[in-house]
Amino acid sequence: MLISPCRLHRASIRPTLFGSIAVQHQSRRRLAFAAACQSCAPEGLDDTVLRHVFDSQSFWRNFRRARESTTTQSRGLFGNRYLTHPQGFLDFSKATVEKCQQLVASVVGASTREEQCTIPYLLDRLSDSLCRVLDMADFVRSTHPDSSWRQASTEAYAMLFEFMNVLNTTPDLKVRLEGALGDPEIEARWNNEERMVAQILLRDFSKSAIDLPDEQRQAFVDFSNRISQLGTKFIKDMRPELSSISFQHRQLKDVDPLVLQHATRRHLTGISIPTVGPVAVTALRSMKDEAARQKLYIAGRTAPKAQLQTLQDFLQTRAKMASLSGYRSYADMNLSDKLAQSPAAVNSFLSALSKDNELQTQQEMEEMLLLKRLEQGDRDTSLQIEAWDRDYYQTQQANKQRSRSRRPDFMSAYFSLGTVMQGLSRLFTQLYGVRFEPVPLCPGEVWDPDVRRLDVIEENEGRIAVLYCDLFARPGKSPNPAHFTLRCSRHISISEIKEASVLHPNLDPMQVINDGMAISHDSSKDTTYQLPTIALICDFEDPSDHQNDSNEPTLLSFRNVQTIFHEMGHAIHSILGRTACQVVSGTRCATDFAELPSVLMEHFAADAHVLKLFARHWQTDAPLPYEMIAERLAIERRGQGVETEQQILLAMLDQAYHSDLPLTMKGGFDSTKVLQDVWDRYGSVKEPRETSAQGFFGHLVEYGGTYYSYLFDRAIAGKVWQEVFDGGRDGAAVRREGGQRFRNEVLRWGGSRDGWKCLAGLLGDERLRDGGPEAMAEVGKWGVKD
Repeated sequence: MLISPCRLHRASIRPTLFGSIAVQHQSRRRLAFAAACQSCAPEGLDDTVLRHVFDSQSFWRNFRRARESTTTQSRGLFGNRYLTHPQGFLDFSKATVEKCQQLVASVVGASTREEQCTIPYLLDRLSDSLCRVLDMADFVRSTHPDSSWRQASTEAYAMLFEFMNVLNTTPDLKVRLEGALGDPEIEARWNNEERMVAQILLRDFSKSAIDLPDEQRQAFVDFSNRISQLGTKFIKDMRPELSSISFQHRQLKDVDPLVLQHATRRHLTGISIPTVGPVAVTALRSMKDEAARQKLYIAGRTAPKAQLQTLQDFLQTRAKMASLSGYRSYADMNLSDKLAQSPAAVNSFLSALSKDNELQTQQEMEEMLLLKRLEQGDRDTSLQIEAWDRDYYQTQQANKQRSRSRRPDFMSAYFSLGTVMQGLSRLFTQLYGVRFEPVPLCPGEVWDPDVRRLDVIEENEGRIAVLYCDLFARPGKSPNPAHFTLRCSRHISISEIKEASVLHPNLDPMQVINDGMAISHDSSKDTTYQLPTIALICDFEDPSDHQNDSNEPTLLSFRNVQTIFHEMGHAIHSILGRTACQVVSGTRCATDFAELPSVLMEHFAADAHVLKLFARHWQTDAPLPYEMIAERLAIERRGQGVETEQQILLAMLDQAYHSDLPLTMKGGFDSTKVLQDVWDRYGSVKEPRETSAQGFFGHLVEYGGTYYSYLFDRAIAGKVWQEVFDGGRDGAAVRREGGQRFRNEVLRWGGSRDGWKCLAGLLGDERLRDGGPEAMAEVGKWGVKD
């Protein structure tokens, strides 16, 4: 399959059952798109400028106009020569289809061994060409504030997506690729990247049912379309059966009245509150009345029957599509190109992780039970913690710990957005020899005036990437943090440049090849690369909204600092994973490996030596007292065992739903019974029989048997933090030695090297090199150590 979604979302540091998808792992959409004007930033800028462009609106306005004042002519969105106006998307799409048709003809027409040797390179170019439209259009249609741009990008996406689906089910492409792979003389002439690209694409073609007869192939397409429709409907219809429920005034007396006053309806007999959302979450954490908590908990986790039917249809259709493709289950099909490789291996990991987490969970449950007994004055040994008790008693524990510290939380004053960006640049300089350099914008280059552009400068290679930062809230913008790889790295061959010169003799060949977007050329090696181009999306407070002090910058909570560090982990993977082939560049690795760099960055965000690089009071310049962070981390770690157990249970449920159960369960598939069986067997607390919480498990749509991935990468990140960066002791978190080791063994490979081999090299553990259930179980034994 040449295409599938590329962006990485992260709504919160730890995924939860409710709400929007917290981590959408990148499927491999073998494509990319780009952005950037050609000229570099002025000489002599230091990271003081980096801080000011994010912290001072007046400084930013003057800075961004530096290049705009020299010309009023639009250079196009992201510097793309087609996108000077919305309808340019149509021209861009038509030109891309034409280019792709020529590439397809070259692949299908390859008859000599010399021509067949170029097939991986040609297919990589084909994927890259498609991505230039699809990835950019996908980003613009979800982010651009102008409806005309969103409409044009949506139309472009539809056009190219339809064309891509035809390619994905074109037997001639697979036949040619298979023939080349089956010829030892041809394969011997490929480098490791080309061989990996060929193997990946052949596997993906096979997963598209390309070998089936026409009728069955059409059935596969129908199943695929049906899954897309049902998945969209399931996400759209996620709501409880009861939108609100009533309580007596006395039952809500412990809930913050400021929270209640804006989202409740008062009547003679009591108060009605929503069953999901911030008010419900606050109520579950603060209502002392256990019967009230039980009532709200059950109502908030009971989905309408129609939603459960949609889920059943969705899971059964996935199972049928997998069966049609020759797989036992959808999980077997979806895991075949992951590090796990099989459901058995995933279960080995989850079982080992559950065992490692068991003692901590048991201790936390006992602490909560003690609180419950003290509160109720009941020494009855039959008293136990119920599902509706967890949030309440965990909150009580955290409140007690905060009250003991007696320290007011003014932490955000030490985290202006500019200082955090400054700190990230300084950290990456220490670890990898790369830094961020702000660049004035060209007319028409960005989609909103508050978007900043940073060039990524490597100490030996110069500019290696372009990073757009859309970090401030605005009306209609999604609140979910996200990393978009708009275009990946790719080597541009001399033959491709000559080809462009022949086909378009009146144009600059680089304009033809890259549509005006960013490239780098190494004259000493005579090599040219298209630069990875990345967009980071956050939803931080806009400093222009400040009423009292117009000089006050955007100040971040520590959770927001962790968020932007996480997203920058994805970005540095895209930046340093500069492979010659686009299909395996940057974050285009196995989806259960893609979160490792980003989760690892959360460890750096809490390290004392890293924080010393930047965390200073925005007014007094005083350094952050690390005790503030230590206290916050201690509070956050309370209840980590119970929280990890919940994620393990959800991962197990994801595996069960994507096994063969939807088609083989005795008495017919019952998604509620499956959930109850998982919780009864593996959970510390049973799920109430009245609930149907699976109706809110939106992650099922995107994960499809890979929900374990975030836990998996958390376990690996904890191990890497301790083994490679020595747990941050004695300044190890800011030393080049650890950074270079992580770059050489993981980041620079993108997806061109098997993830298990990356880990074996990084950790010096040969038991991991070949993967399999034993290696997965070994990772599970490491546990989750945040």
